[in-house]
Amino acid sequence: MLNRSSLKDQALEVIRQDLVSGEIRPGEIHSAASMAARLGTSSGPVREAMLTLVEQGIMEVVPNRGFRVTDLSDHDLDEVHELRMMLEVPAMGRLAELGLGAHAGAVRTAARRCEEAARRQDLSEFLVTDREFHLGLLELLGNGRLVKFVGQLRDQTRLYGLQVLAREGRLQESAAEHVELLAAIDDGDADRTALVMARHLAHARSDWGPGPATALAPS
Repeated sequence: MLNRSSLKDQALEVIRQDLVSGEIRPGEIHSAASMAARLGTSSGPVREAMLTLVEQGIMEVVPNRGFRVTDLSDHDLDEVHELRMMLEVPAMGRLAELGLGAHAGAVRTAARRCEEAARRQDLSEFLVTDREFHLGLLELLGNGRLVKFVGQLRDQTRLYGLQVLAREGRLQESAAEHVELLAAIDDGDADRTALVMARHLAHARSDWGPGPATALAPS
């Protein structure tokens, strides 16, 4: 049962968790009414949450039937990966030059929470904290449009492959790369920071599914 406050945000969080857990699968059609009944709330906030996911490219509208998760092709995933490489790799190099400053504690806390979620194989918490960590670093550069765009790119693809990662114990490997990234930033080494970020993104793409995207990252 959802609380009355921020019903749309709560519905959005629950739907995201269902996407990560596999409760909602690509290609399945879900109406706002049926989803609202399951969540114990009215259809309005759920419809708004689903439309938010449509705007982010995660779901699509099926006229007169409801919403379904967009099934991205390898080409789609490759495009998102290439865009993230173009944006996040130089951005992290720039952050190494600027330093974390007063925000160092907050990003380290996010990295630690992500590691803890990985150890517990808590997919929902891992998704939240991983997103918080990476977007939190980008926010330090002061470019709101960059943060918003990268957030949308992540949301389109980060739901893919997490269950496999957890089963194979690789969530912890992904979380450990955050620590390595922070170490490079702390050292002020822009080149090493960029390489660590590129490798991290290459691992993320290979976890989403098969395809040639890993060739886009430096060896």
